[in-house]
Amino acid sequence: MKILHTADWHLGKRLDRFSRLEEQVLVMNEIVQIADEQNVDLVLIAGDLFDNFNPSVEAAELFYKTLKRLSLNGKRPVIAISGNHDSPSLINAPDPLARECGIILIGHPKAEIAPFGTEHFKITHSKEGFIELKIGGINFPVRILHTPFANEIRLKEYFGENKEEEINKVLSQTWKNLADQFCDDSGVNLLTAHLYMNKRGAEVLEEPEGEKPIKIGNADLIFSDSIPEQIQYTALGHLHGFQNIGTKEKPVIYSSSPLCYSFSEAGQTKYVSIIDAEPGKTVSYEKKLLKSGRALVRKTFTAIDAAVQWLGENPNTFIELTLESETFLTADERRLIYQSHNGIVHLIPKVKNLELSEDSNHEINLSQDIDILFKDYFKSKNGGQEANEELMNLFNEILNA
Repeated sequence: MKILHTADWHLGKRLDRFSRLEEQVLVMNEIVQIADEQNVDLVLIAGDLFDNFNPSVEAAELFYKTLKRLSLNGKRPVIAISGNHDSPSLINAPDPLARECGIILIGHPKAEIAPFGTEHFKITHSKEGFIELKIGGINFPVRILHTPFANEIRLKEYFGENKEEEINKVLSQTWKNLADQFCDDSGVNLLTAHLYMNKRGAEVLEEPEGEKPIKIGNADLIFSDSIPEQIQYTALGHLHGFQNIGTKEKPVIYSSSPLCYSFSEAGQTKYVSIIDAEPGKTVSYEKKLLKSGRALVRKTFTAIDAAVQWLGENPNTFIELTLESETFLTADERRLIYQSHNGIVHLIPKVKNLELSEDSNHEINLSQDIDILFKDYFKSKNGGQEANEELMNLFNEILNA
């Protein structure tokens, strides 16, 4: 069988003042197209479906339309779990209607999904944190351990006050009990979760810039050795770069977000994961490139003309632009830069520090003219940089208001 794994859609996400919805429409179309071209039998979406607890009408509409298209109107099961950006109650709310379209929405950890079926597949077993599917045309069952994100309150509810000590132990034991009971070599065995997971002893994986953090110290760090040996593939969400923190034989995959959502992701390539699986054998997976969306770029220039030229040559981008210069940018220079490109998210002027002369730390003469005092103060606070004419005009305008 073939499975598509995606995560971290963040529908409704903005980049500062810029909406990303048009790009999200395009990349959702791309994911649906890949699912159809690959003829996948099952879709897993590992959390952070929306960017916040109260998504816009447009984001919600895009979400439901995309799920319906992925499900082929009930022919292909789609399983979506909540992440740390999602409201579990909102994810659960449309469940009765979603079932009619073959969509399984899971908002809370330890959720027990009421068995149901369509003419194309059915849930044959269900327990807290576990479902087994029988899909038409596939002569073996598909078992899925599911663990949506749990916030601080839910962690304490499920794992007690000592969650720092207990979370790995409890998750490991819970997953092992389910795997021992249901996951033998006669079916395909999967785990999907929205967690901060890493190899024990490995280098710390950075959470995306601007992402609501899951890992605080080591309190919420889940180690990949907690995954039961029966699990053939683990579909994770939360980290936005594609990576395997498992092994070649037992992949534990962050599939990546479909778009670059912060400048810490500048230059990243985005993917979905396509998995080939059959009972009792090592799975294989392939990264499928996602091409939609504007690139995020961090650039630094020391000359206005060079910056303006580059901006004109790279229109389909979002930019964090740093300009290093000997003087502060004038209003005309700022205007020229913003007129050159419609995707400048951040403009960061950086005045090069000038070395202070040895006698710069002189005694202040308060009887001097206020203009001279302001110039001295400005110079002392800005690495020896002189206040330019535009700044002095503004100072005098404020002084005489």
